Amino acid sequence: MPDYDDKYLRTGGDGIKRCWWGNDHEDYQRYHDEEWGRPVADDFRLFEKICLEGFQSGLSWLVILRKHENFRKAFAGFDFHKVAHFDDRDLARLLQDEGIVRNRGKIEATINNARRALEVVHEFGSLGAYIWQWEPNSPEPHSVKGDYAHPIPSVTKTSQAFSKDLKNRGWKFFGPTTAYAFMQAMGMVNDHMEGCAFRTEVEVLRSKFKRPQKRCV
Repeated sequence: MPDYDDKYLRTGGDGIKRCWWGNDHEDYQRYHDEEWGRPVADDFRLFEKICLEGFQSGLSWLVILRKHENFRKAFAGFDFHKVAHFDDRDLARLLQDEGIVRNRGKIEATINNARRALEVVHEFGSLGAYIWQWEPNSPEPHSVKGDYAHPIPSVTKTSQAFSKDLKNRGWKFFGPTTAYAFMQAMGMVNDHMEGCAFRTEVEVLRSKFKRPQKRCV
């Protein structure tokens, strides 16, 4: 059994100290250690993370992790150029696919967002260039009343503005809380706890990471 170091850090059976949630399950541990918080520039991976955060809304993240590969197959590797051309037959296929979350609203939002992603690429040159412009200059405080007992916010001013901008651009299923979870997942912020074995590693990766820049298309 893991030792509880404090409310937000746990030492696993392998002797590694992690954020409290990273030791709860093998799938969480792998995601925490190898993926969460590491900066991403690739457009398809960014779109994938946006979509999966949307599908996770109201569900356990463990459900999404276990269906991850199924989602990739169902949505053409999250190549939004392809997903943008999904039609009613694809929608029917996806609603019958037991390997994913069969929520009509979330599936329709994914197809819609693929089309909106193409518009962003046309304007900014890449999805990454648009997304990384939202990186805050410094850690932000909580922006939700009653959220202050937890050291990591669930919503910030940036996530609110980011979500609002995408909503104005026609994106769906990307509220402020989902936006901040996405920012954490794709490395825009480093929310590995102080004392977590992976915090410094992620921060080094972020310091060396080349942010995508807007370019003319």
